[in-house]
Amino acid sequence: MLRPDRRPIFPEDRTLSADTVAAHEAATAPKGTNLSAETLELILTTLDAEKAEEIVQIDLAGKSTIADHMVVCSGRSTRQVTALAEKLSEKLKTLLGRTARAEGKAQGDWVLLDAGDVIVHIFRPEVREFYQLEKMWQDPSAQPTRPS
Repeated sequence: MLRPDRRPIFPEDRTLSADTVAAHEAATAPKGTNLSAETLELILTTLDAEKAEEIVQIDLAGKSTIADHMVVCSGRSTRQVTALAEKLSEKLKTLLGRTARAEGKAQGDWVLLDAGDVIVHIFRPEVREFYQLEKMWQDPSAQPTRPS
């Protein structure tokens, strides 16, 4: 492996051949061809198993460069919102090796998890109704995926 200035990471007496670098990159590459789909499936499955309410998936491909998918859901209380975020972060780390950055866990009204290709918003119902985040991102011609 080379640094941006094209110097080997290791001292000169321990440079790596191109074959060694390629083998290391192949061995450490994420398993599966579509990590975004795997991440989304794990998130949706975990939220459903942990009793998140009104789970909505929004495809962001072509709409934004921040992520491929957005998931919006509700927890019944601040405690459940925080627990959902913690459980989801734990599953992403243990099963996919992905660290999700979290914002808002201290308050528990609205937690944002950034899992790279998938952004997850977990709201208390009152806060979700106030912001109506999914209306901002859904295609206007699409049918609503949650009851009004």
